[in-house]
Amino acid sequence: MTPLIHIVDDDSQLREALRGLFRSMDYETMEHASIGTFLKAEKPDRPGCVLVDVRLPDGNGLDLHSRMAGHGIRQPVIIMTGYGDIPMSVRAMKAGAVDFLTKPVNDQQLFDAVVAAVARDRRRLAETEDLAALGRRFASLSPRERQVMALVTAGRLNKQVAAELSLSEATIKTHRKSAMTKMKARTLADWVLIADRLHRLSDASLVA
Repeated sequence: MTPLIHIVDDDSQLREALRGLFRSMDYETMEHASIGTFLKAEKPDRPGCVLVDVRLPDGNGLDLHSRMAGHGIRQPVIIMTGYGDIPMSVRAMKAGAVDFLTKPVNDQQLFDAVVAAVARDRRRLAETEDLAALGRRFASLSPRERQVMALVTAGRLNKQVAAELSLSEATIKTHRKSAMTKMKARTLADWVLIADRLHRLSDASLVA
């Protein structure tokens, strides 16, 4: 998908200049003059980043950055300011900004920062889709297969699982093979790693 760069800045001339720069890179842009318009705008789930000025009419870029997660916005953030100093830079980076640029921004510096941010966001989207696919595979398991998976990946032997679930060992082997096939686990080690990823999913609904 074509990267989408959100430009949040109240300087219309700068927004126009940045729009031209990014289009020359074959990136699309959405421009926002304030925090409010950015938060209210529809945001396609495409790779990209948010380029935001620190000083805005209704707040500052650092505050926007801290509010984005609450609005489900997870694109990387690049902070721009004409009033940069070391403490502000440190605060931005600690908050998770991928870069902090001082105006006037050098085109090459901006280009490098945006390319890195877009690459990071592509990895985020790929990981999100991978986790969603993993969740769908887990959801396809029967309740019994989930029980067997939980016990086997926790280190139980087939005979121990059979005893705990009051089933024959042959039945456990059948459920185990079916569950591993559905989860695309070629080996027990694969299956254990998959189970660990499922436990670490931040969105519990994926495995509900």
